Amino acid sequence: MIDKNNITAVILSGGRSSRMQGEDKGLILLNDKPLISYVADVVNSKVVRLLISANRNIDAYQKYGEVISDELSDFQGPLAGIVKAMSVVSTPYLLVLPCDSPLVNEIVIDRLIQCMTDKDMDICVAGDGVRIHPTFALIKTSLKDNLLDFLDSGERKLGLWIEQNDFQKVDFSDQPKVFINLNNPQDFDKI
Repeated sequence: MIDKNNITAVILSGGRSSRMQGEDKGLILLNDKPLISYVADVVNSKVVRLLISANRNIDAYQKYGEVISDELSDFQGPLAGIVKAMSVVSTPYLLVLPCDSPLVNEIVIDRLIQCMTDKDMDICVAGDGVRIHPTFALIKTSLKDNLLDFLDSGERKLGLWIEQNDFQKVDFSDQPKVFINLNNPQDFDKI
């Protein structure tokens, strides 16, 4: 099993939250706790270092991890946060998780790590039996230059980048609730 000292996590919190009327999703309260706290609580014991990719409310996010801001202008999406994280880590693996999925659990993290241990792929990504969920992934940090080239080509789709690499889909069809993400106010009714 890959040791936690070889894994850094990044929680993606850098979007503009347009479907939440611009409110910073990671800091929206669910049962009196910010969404990001649910993810941080689960991941902390599984990694050596926790990064938060955020482009605003930096002080609030620092309570949960070391804040990094992507260097690409105009909210260029999760890949901007991932490439920034890759540029500051020294571990061989980067665990990527979204800030707006409060039902994430240790099973997700453990299966991604087990996949990487068993298969030694470039990327192990969660799937629900139908499609991949690209913001739930364990990625080799050696892919940084590959990702920079992808971004330089003008592409921004995380799923497309994953599929262009040596990846393994990890089956989470028995854990469908972990992928519930709170993108708009109506989504809170799902929890």
